[in-house]
Amino acid sequence: MIQLNLAQALNRGLRHALATDPTVLVMGEDVGAAGGVFRITDGLLAEFGSERVIDTPVSESGIVGAGLGMAIAGLRPVIELQFLGFAYPAYDQVVSQVGRMRNRSRHRFSAPLVLRIPYGAGIGAAEHHSESTEALFMHTPGVKVVIPSTPTDGAGLLLSAIADPDPVVFLEPIRSYRAVREEVDDDWVPEAVPFGIALRRRMGTDVTLVTYGAMLPEVLTTAELLTNEGVAAEVIDLRSLVPLDLDTVFASVEKTGRAVIVTEGHRSCGVGAELIALIQERSLYSLQAPIQRVSGWDTVVPLRRSEGYYVPGPERIVAAVRRVLG
Repeated sequence: MIQLNLAQALNRGLRHALATDPTVLVMGEDVGAAGGVFRITDGLLAEFGSERVIDTPVSESGIVGAGLGMAIAGLRPVIELQFLGFAYPAYDQVVSQVGRMRNRSRHRFSAPLVLRIPYGAGIGAAEHHSESTEALFMHTPGVKVVIPSTPTDGAGLLLSAIADPDPVVFLEPIRSYRAVREEVDDDWVPEAVPFGIALRRRMGTDVTLVTYGAMLPEVLTTAELLTNEGVAAEVIDLRSLVPLDLDTVFASVEKTGRAVIVTEGHRSCGVGAELIALIQERSLYSLQAPIQRVSGWDTVVPLRRSEGYYVPGPERIVAAVRRVLG
């Protein structure tokens, strides 16, 4: 058995996809010779060659535009955009072209491409290197949004994204790349994990904590701390935001009667706000207290010294749980 972190698992997932499907290729800034800014594509160039692992110019719009053409032509490009804050120059391509291709062509064409994008704060970088604006892509018709929390999920969800007939924005929590580990067999081969199936990471009866990505370790730590107060928290890991597994969320909330949504992104018009609205539409009469949300703030991600005030942690989550219990 070996300990595998998220970065290593994603590398294995990409290697498996390249080895088993000749239409798959990897492209982006520094993905080849440098192995990617976070070394997720390390070693792939040597193994698969420069026609399938392609270093591109520094032009996010150009990279996504080229990938769209490749996808329409029958290839399956996996595009790395180095940070979520760097993806905005390509946002026009995603909204105006990539997400609309199937509808615009009346299903004659699809765009089976994956946008791999590292995201999130907590690494001491500033602004564009630390943002968590996944809600932007949830507003985009025709695009799936997936965020793994663990190594095996990361590889499995990535394989599903590559095989999907439509575009997938695959957001990778930077803080979890090497901080989260799982034990797997020495010869472990990743298997596809389907979208739209949330996981109960911890069972409980008193309150439901809903989260995803880099917030999962914070929420699990909080759930452990709450046991000291006699509180049994159930933890739901969404894994994909589009599609959303609402049935699992509703069932948990209807059992516990209380919910706290924990996200890193901005508070206003964020994922937490959407989940609260959906839960109240479906499960209002099961609620014993107003739903709370813990999130980042409606501001630019601050510098390292102040990141602790921005990124939700156990202290803020415990306070929210006490409010719903009170």
